[in-house]
Amino acid sequence: MRPNIGTPPLSDAGDYGRVAVATAGIVALGMSDEDAHTPNTAADAELTRVVIADDHAVVRAGLRMVLDAEDGIEVVAEVGDAEAAARAVLGHRPHVLVLDLNMPGEPSLDVIPKIVAQSPDTAIVVLTMQQDPNFARAALRSGARGYVLKDSANAQLVEAVKLAREGRTYLNPELGARMAAEPPPSGPPDGLTERELEVLRMIALGHTNTEIAAQLYLSVRTVESHRAHIQQKIRRSTRAELVRYALDHNLIEQGD
Repeated sequence: MRPNIGTPPLSDAGDYGRVAVATAGIVALGMSDEDAHTPNTAADAELTRVVIADDHAVVRAGLRMVLDAEDGIEVVAEVGDAEAAARAVLGHRPHVLVLDLNMPGEPSLDVIPKIVAQSPDTAIVVLTMQQDPNFARAALRSGARGYVLKDSANAQLVEAVKLAREGRTYLNPELGARMAAEPPPSGPPDGLTERELEVLRMIALGHTNTEIAAQLYLSVRTVESHRAHIQQKIRRSTRAELVRYALDHNLIEQGD
């Protein structure tokens, strides 16, 4: 991997934000969420055009700075949710979409296959805080070309974008090692943990978050966190969908 020269590693959303603030007026100010650029020269045509999708403006600004500073890469648009990302891809036809996994609205994992179908020449690189190998597997199965953790060095994101442009796959090295050492689970569906299965069963049986918390000796906030992870892993959101999923996977019986 080529060394990361001139820009320190960005460890989290706060670091991306601090970089964006420190460079105010250079890259991000005055840019709309779907700021457009249309290549009109031979040099532009050789650039790797990138759309950034993240629900935090300071993170988008930091990512824009990192990528625009790299020769041969240009950010052509930035958006704040997965549905807007799909629209931006259709409008700009970028080579690469850098996509946050956790954003408001439609789950990013659900949007990935739609974008791949609508714009097969756009490669998707997931940039996320999710270190669970199951999320990485789900993203790659959905059609993503890269999976980068937000606490990685800048060079990893740049490398992922370049490899994606070439049609190759990038996976965070540490996460890749974990995935190689831990074969895909053969037990619970979609990588759900035993605790998540318990919570899902109780949701499907009609219990409220407060009732689940009381019965499992958890805080309501912890139950809400489990529920969010369940919905993301199985790509279902409404209670009716969760009940149907529980029935389909024999987690509850008809008539319970």
